[in-house]
Amino acid sequence: MRGWFRETTGGLPTTFWYLWTGTLINRLGSFVLVFLAIYLTQERGFSAYQAGLVLGMWGVGGAVGTTAGGTLTDRWGRRPTLLTAHLGAAAMMLAMGFARDLWTVAAGALLLGLFAEAARPAFGAMMIDVVPERDRLRAFSLNYWAINLGFACAAVLAGFAAQAGYLLLFVVNASTTVVTALIIFVKVKETRTVTVSMPLDGAPTGALRSILTDRVYLGFVALNLLGALVFLQHISMLPIAMADSGLSPATYGSVIALNGILIVAGQLFVPKLIRGRSRSHVLALAAVVMGVGFGLTAFADVAWFYGFTVLIWTLGEMLNSPSNATLIAELSPAELRGRYQGVFSLSWQLAGAAAPILGGLVREQAGNATLWFGCAAIGAVMAVGHLLSGPARERRAVTLRTAEASPVVTVQSTAPQPAAPQAAEPVATSRR
Repeated sequence: MRGWFRETTGGLPTTFWYLWTGTLINRLGSFVLVFLAIYLTQERGFSAYQAGLVLGMWGVGGAVGTTAGGTLTDRWGRRPTLLTAHLGAAAMMLAMGFARDLWTVAAGALLLGLFAEAARPAFGAMMIDVVPERDRLRAFSLNYWAINLGFACAAVLAGFAAQAGYLLLFVVNASTTVVTALIIFVKVKETRTVTVSMPLDGAPTGALRSILTDRVYLGFVALNLLGALVFLQHISMLPIAMADSGLSPATYGSVIALNGILIVAGQLFVPKLIRGRSRSHVLALAAVVMGVGFGLTAFADVAWFYGFTVLIWTLGEMLNSPSNATLIAELSPAELRGRYQGVFSLSWQLAGAAAPILGGLVREQAGNATLWFGCAAIGAVMAVGHLLSGPARERRAVTLRTAEASPVVTVQSTAPQPAAPQAAEPVATSRR
């Protein structure tokens, strides 16, 4: 066990652990989103439609935030973008806690989504900057483990905090976000370096044009969008399906908690399981497993069967997440990492807005079974897509590694340089 622990956590840069700690603290206090729908309907007295409008504004803000955050990450820097996003999110959380009328709350949700999601591209780019390629799989797995551990604990702690008053949820969430910002301000240095390199494969040099003409990367993002449309049914259509089976919201909470429990218990073993295996094959297997898990929901009618389906698609999620993260890192040119991260995050924002609408339409027009069988079919399409596009993605990754290893002209940047231990690291040929 000690050997496994050293193999899993040893040798990672100090900056990574500061980022990891900030993630865990932030997620431990992530109370607002967990209870926002209940707060809006029970405490503020909004209708279900009005609560949906507020949540939709959050999603719109998030879509803008990921795009703007990606651009700022590359142009302004990872550290200032993270600090601004965290402090802005903390301020908006407090503002929403004191807001009363619908449009003030909706405006607060829009800005909160913008600031909260703007941090994602900067965080992802900084992780790629500081962690050598050979260690990214386990680094992203460790970070994903921290996210789920914090979120699982937050769901329990938020229930106790809500009993003392819903305002406490906003205050605690804002406080942990500020603590994360302080950790970044005190312990994390800027990691962005600016280089001028030749475009690959004759691609245009403009940032937006480079991404829009990068068919390999956009194909990967499109596959992730399909997967997100399936995965996010667990927070939109799954509770409705369980309610139709006569199961209570508390039962749904217990069933969905299995997702976090399994990830916390097993995610750290995944890197060793998939190390050295073809990423395309791992992603294809993950898509099939997720599709099977959601597809079996069509036959579920009791709590244990629903729990069984959750365990299956969670295994697919555990395989998918670290492989996805490392592939994003290798497909992103160094000078455009923030914007590439932003485009990938945008696929999740689009799915977050579209998944409940599409799921509801399919369920209403074609029935519950059709919805879940459709999820299984999408999983199969994704698997084929990963197998077919995998070789091109790996060739693209090799081309980028070769280009970044070639001599480049360094442009003087006002951003501080990484700490010496990180710069000395050798480069080897990693939701809600």
